[in-house]
Amino acid sequence: MSARVWEMAKNITLNLEGGYQCQPSDKGNWTSGKIGVGELKGTKYGICAMSYPDLDIASLTKEQAEYLYKKDYWGKCKCDYIPDALSIALFDYAFNSGVRRAVKDLQTALGVKADGVIGNQTIGACNRLPLRQIVDKYLQLRLNFVISLHNKKYEKGWVNRINRIRTICEELI
Repeated sequence: MSARVWEMAKNITLNLEGGYQCQPSDKGNWTSGKIGVGELKGTKYGICAMSYPDLDIASLTKEQAEYLYKKDYWGKCKCDYIPDALSIALFDYAFNSGVRRAVKDLQTALGVKADGVIGNQTIGACNRLPLRQIVDKYLQLRLNFVISLHNKKYEKGWVNRINRIRTICEELI
């Protein structure tokens, strides 16, 4: 794993997530994760009030967001220990849908115990199995998940995001 791949992953997410927004109809913008409950703080660079209720989201800097990306998503997914293409796919899925879900789907794609925790067995399978097949299966599981949400407001954007990640991963394989 190279610093170049982390930079690539971070920049992809920054570009996909964009700047500050504060939509009352988005549960992620509320500190409680429930519309109309708690404080409406919004989302910036994809960092949302639901996940970080104590942060001043509107004043969040790009550097602070990057720190959270690295610590809470890249690091928890142990992306430094898996192939580049898979680390990009895993990081983006974890950031968009949560670490546990992203890791469990990765483990399902790998055919290892899906406990939501990246350990030696998962890392070994990531580095041992055919990368293109794993990435394809993994991104299909992610696609299946977003479609299962039946969220017409965001589904097209999520599908486009997955397709963009697929293209980037294919370039890295």
